[in-house]
Amino acid sequence: MAGAVFLALVLALGALVMVSRAQTDTCDQDPRLFLPNAYNATEFHCKPMWNTFILRYSQNQDNILSVVLSVVYTAGWVGMGFSKDGMMVGSSAMVGWIGKTGRAHIRRYYLRGQSSSEVVVNEGQLLTTDVAPMVILYGANIYLAFQLKFSAPLTQQELLFAFGTRTPVNYHLTEHDDKTSISFDFAAGKSSPSSYPYQLKRNHGALNIFGWGILLPIGAIIARYCKQWDPLWFYLHVGIQFLGFIIGLSGIVCGIALYDKLHSNVSAHRGLGIFVFVLGILQIIAFFVRPDKDSKIRKYWNWYHHWVGRLALFLAAVNIVYGIQVAHAGNSWKVGYGFNLTFLLIAVIVLEILSWTRWSKKTVTPPAF
Repeated sequence: MAGAVFLALVLALGALVMVSRAQTDTCDQDPRLFLPNAYNATEFHCKPMWNTFILRYSQNQDNILSVVLSVVYTAGWVGMGFSKDGMMVGSSAMVGWIGKTGRAHIRRYYLRGQSSSEVVVNEGQLLTTDVAPMVILYGANIYLAFQLKFSAPLTQQELLFAFGTRTPVNYHLTEHDDKTSISFDFAAGKSSPSSYPYQLKRNHGALNIFGWGILLPIGAIIARYCKQWDPLWFYLHVGIQFLGFIIGLSGIVCGIALYDKLHSNVSAHRGLGIFVFVLGILQIIAFFVRPDKDSKIRKYWNWYHHWVGRLALFLAAVNIVYGIQVAHAGNSWKVGYGFNLTFLLIAVIVLEILSWTRWSKKTVTPPAF
């Protein structure tokens, strides 16, 4: 009796494994069961790419690339993009989905920007052939099948893979839930992480925001509004400004390395960054050559130090905002730095009002009796 029960459990487990394999795609499966004759499955190379994305592809002597992309699917859209530099902006993509009525859709898109309104349907640099692209739902997977015509054999290519869980309405794509960029060699069938220096770009932005956009403004606030705690305010001011400058300098070094890799046309951002950096160096030099408090020129030095510092902080904030924009960093960077900037501005306004209130109380002449 126990042996029969054990055998039944083994058979049931085997059946579940077989059903699971039938529901999810692998390179061992033969897609000729549902692909039309235009997509000759016997000529396809197969490569698991990312997440549950599996890429089948073939390329003929006419430079026509046939692609069958599969991924586990429940709802929303699935896309594969072709990029020059591994970035989403400026790339072209093929995107497919199953509509709410059960109808299959596949369209070309040009990714002009990161917002939904800048993802333009039926545009881009991808040229399709006379073979109609199609979307097939088979088992637990969605299959995007399409052919693209290129002017030369496709070898090393930056590929984008993305998906969104919300179904497009009127062909307007919603923001992706996740994406990746992969450098793929169609000749050798080998993939590698994208050559685009994402981490270096993030380090450049994060270090500059933390140094020039957070620490240096805090140090300036301490110098203006905390002088009643002498000499603590001075040591805090010098220490925070020095730390902020070093971190900001690290961000500039990352920016130089990033430019050497990309040679991006961001002359305004670079020029403004260099100017702010020069102002920062002048502030450091001014610190070491400051005159004594009793010197007649000390008031001129104070005027210079205060206003050059304010100019540097203002231009640094402008350049950070501009850098986020030209880098297409996304809403999270915009919201994060916007919140930081708003907090600093509110703090300055409140402290300025309090300082003027204290100053007015000190200058009021007491009534005579």
